Amino acid sequence: MGFFTADLCDEYSDKTEVLGPDFKSYGGSKKFQGEVITVKLDKNNKDLAVLLRDNEGLGKVVVVDVDVKYFAVVGDNLMKFASDNKYEGIIVNGYVRDTETTKEFDVGLLAKGTCPKKYIPVQEGEINVSITVDGVQINEGDYVYADPDGIVITKEKIV
Repeated sequence: MGFFTADLCDEYSDKTEVLGPDFKSYGGSKKFQGEVITVKLDKNNKDLAVLLRDNEGLGKVVVVDVDVKYFAVVGDNLMKFASDNKYEGIIVNGYVRDTETTKEFDVGLLAKGTCPKKYIPVQEGEINVSITVDGVQINEGDYVYADPDGIVITKEKIV
Protein backbone atom coordinates (compact mmCIF):
# COMPACT_ATOMS: atom_id res chain seq x y z
CA MET A 1 0.00 0.00 0.00
CA GLY A 2 1.38 3.30 -1.05
CA PHE A 3 0.99 5.42 2.07
CA PHE A 4 2.58 6.09 5.41
CA THR A 5 0.48 7.73 8.13
CA ALA A 6 3.34 10.07 9.07
CA ASP A 7 3.54 11.34 5.48
CA LEU A 8 -0.24 11.79 5.33
CA CYS A 9 -0.16 13.88 8.50
CA ASP A 10 2.66 16.02 7.06
CA GLU A 11 1.11 16.52 3.63
CA TYR A 12 -2.52 16.86 4.75
CA SER A 13 -2.16 18.34 8.22
CA ASP A 14 -5.41 20.30 7.85
CA LYS A 15 -7.38 17.18 6.81
CA THR A 16 -6.09 14.53 9.23
CA GLU A 17 -6.99 13.58 12.77
CA VAL A 18 -5.13 10.91 14.72
CA LEU A 19 -6.48 8.40 17.21
CA GLY A 20 -4.61 7.95 20.48
CA PRO A 21 -1.54 5.76 20.99
CA ASP A 22 -3.23 3.00 23.00
CA PHE A 23 -4.22 0.80 20.03
CA LYS A 24 -2.33 -2.45 19.52
CA SER A 25 -2.30 -4.70 16.45
CA TYR A 26 -3.89 -8.15 16.68
CA GLY A 27 -4.58 -8.89 13.01
CA GLY A 28 -2.59 -10.28 10.12
CA SER A 29 -2.43 -6.97 8.23
CA LYS A 30 -0.31 -4.30 9.90
CA LYS A 31 -1.16 -1.65 7.29
CA PHE A 32 -4.62 -1.02 5.86
CA GLN A 33 -6.95 1.68 4.61
CA GLY A 34 -10.57 2.06 3.65
CA GLU A 35 -13.91 3.75 3.88
CA VAL A 36 -15.35 3.72 7.40
CA ILE A 37 -18.41 1.81 8.57
CA THR A 38 -19.19 2.80 12.17
CA VAL A 39 -20.64 0.45 14.77
CA LYS A 40 -21.73 1.46 18.28
CA LEU A 41 -22.09 -1.46 20.71
CA ASP A 42 -22.86 -1.73 24.38
CA LYS A 43 -21.06 -4.98 25.19
CA ASN A 44 -22.55 -7.67 22.94
CA ASN A 45 -21.28 -8.12 19.38
CA LYS A 46 -24.36 -9.62 17.65
CA ASP A 47 -24.89 -6.72 15.24
CA LEU A 48 -21.19 -6.53 14.41
CA ALA A 49 -21.15 -10.27 13.66
CA VAL A 50 -24.13 -9.92 11.32
CA LEU A 51 -22.50 -6.99 9.52
CA LEU A 52 -19.21 -8.82 8.99
CA ARG A 53 -20.88 -12.12 8.04
CA ASP A 54 -23.54 -10.81 5.66
CA ASN A 55 -21.98 -7.83 3.86
CA GLU A 56 -19.23 -7.34 1.29
CA GLY A 57 -16.31 -5.51 2.88
CA LEU A 58 -13.93 -4.76 -0.01
CA GLY A 59 -12.38 -1.34 0.61
CA LYS A 60 -14.10 -0.99 4.02
CA VAL A 61 -12.82 -0.61 7.57
CA VAL A 62 -15.21 -1.15 10.49
CA VAL A 63 -14.66 1.20 13.43
CA VAL A 64 -16.33 -0.16 16.57
CA ASP A 65 -17.00 1.87 19.70
CA VAL A 66 -17.80 0.00 22.93
CA ASP A 67 -16.70 2.80 25.26
CA VAL A 68 -13.73 0.63 26.29
CA LYS A 69 -15.97 -1.69 28.33
CA TYR A 70 -13.99 -4.72 29.44
CA PHE A 71 -15.57 -7.41 27.25
CA ALA A 72 -14.19 -8.80 23.98
CA VAL A 73 -16.24 -7.92 20.90
CA VAL A 74 -13.98 -9.42 18.20
CA GLY A 75 -12.35 -12.85 18.14
CA ASP A 76 -11.43 -15.52 15.64
CA ASN A 77 -15.03 -16.12 14.44
CA LEU A 78 -15.62 -12.47 13.53
CA MET A 79 -12.17 -12.23 11.94
CA LYS A 80 -13.10 -15.20 9.75
CA PHE A 81 -16.29 -13.39 8.67
CA ALA A 82 -14.24 -10.26 7.94
CA SER A 83 -11.68 -12.24 5.97
CA ASP A 84 -14.31 -14.19 3.99
CA ASN A 85 -16.02 -10.92 2.99
CA LYS A 86 -12.75 -9.10 2.23
CA TYR A 87 -12.86 -6.35 4.86
CA GLU A 88 -9.64 -4.35 5.06
CA GLY A 89 -9.67 -4.00 8.83
CA ILE A 90 -11.48 -3.59 12.14
CA ILE A 91 -10.62 -0.95 14.74
CA VAL A 92 -12.10 -1.55 18.20
CA ASN A 93 -12.32 1.12 20.88
CA GLY A 94 -12.34 -1.76 23.33
CA TYR A 95 -11.08 -5.31 23.56
CA VAL A 96 -10.56 -8.46 21.49
CA ARG A 97 -9.76 -12.10 22.18
CA ASP A 98 -8.43 -15.23 20.45
CA THR A 99 -5.38 -13.20 19.47
CA GLU A 100 -3.24 -16.25 18.77
CA THR A 101 -5.54 -16.94 15.81
CA THR A 102 -6.78 -13.46 14.85
CA LYS A 103 -3.34 -12.64 13.45
CA GLU A 104 -3.65 -15.56 11.02
CA PHE A 105 -6.27 -13.65 8.98
CA ASP A 106 -5.17 -11.14 6.34
CA VAL A 107 -7.30 -8.43 7.94
CA GLY A 108 -6.13 -5.55 10.11
CA LEU A 109 -7.31 -5.64 13.72
CA LEU A 110 -6.50 -2.81 16.12
CA ALA A 111 -7.85 -2.64 19.67
CA LYS A 112 -7.06 -1.21 23.10
CA GLY A 113 -6.20 -4.64 24.48
CA THR A 114 -7.39 -8.16 25.13
CA CYS A 115 -10.06 -9.73 27.32
CA PRO A 116 -10.93 -13.44 27.35
CA LYS A 117 -14.61 -12.86 28.19
CA LYS A 118 -17.42 -11.93 25.83
CA TYR A 119 -20.80 -10.55 26.88
CA ILE A 120 -23.43 -13.25 26.35
CA PRO A 121 -26.86 -11.57 26.68
CA VAL A 122 -27.80 -10.10 23.31
CA GLN A 123 -27.99 -6.32 23.19
CA GLU A 124 -28.80 -4.13 20.22
CA GLY A 125 -26.06 -2.14 18.52
CA GLU A 126 -26.19 0.71 16.03
CA ILE A 127 -24.56 0.80 12.60
CA ASN A 128 -23.58 3.90 10.62
CA VAL A 129 -23.97 6.34 13.51
CA SER A 130 -21.55 9.05 14.55
CA ILE A 131 -19.08 7.85 17.18
CA THR A 132 -16.26 9.54 19.07
CA VAL A 133 -13.00 7.70 19.73
CA ASP A 134 -10.14 9.41 21.56
CA GLY A 135 -11.82 12.77 21.03
CA VAL A 136 -12.11 12.27 17.25
CA GLN A 137 -15.60 12.24 15.74
CA ILE A 138 -15.92 9.45 13.16
CA ASN A 139 -18.78 9.06 10.70
CA GLU A 140 -19.84 6.57 8.07
CA GLY A 141 -18.02 7.42 4.86
CA ASP A 142 -14.91 8.88 6.51
CA TYR A 143 -11.60 7.25 5.58
CA VAL A 144 -9.08 5.52 7.80
CA TYR A 145 -5.39 4.88 7.17
CA ALA A 146 -3.54 2.65 9.63
CA ASP A 147 0.05 1.48 9.87
CA PRO A 148 2.45 0.71 12.74
CA ASP A 149 2.84 4.48 13.41
CA GLY A 150 -0.84 5.11 14.09
CA ILE A 151 -4.40 5.56 12.88
CA VAL A 152 -5.36 8.56 10.75
CA ILE A 153 -8.99 9.58 10.12
CA THR A 154 -9.98 11.89 7.24
CA LYS A 155 -13.34 13.15 6.01
CA GLU A 156 -12.45 12.34 2.42
CA LYS A 157 -10.28 9.87 0.56
CA ILE A 158 -6.76 11.31 0.21
CA VAL A 159 -4.87 8.27 -1.09
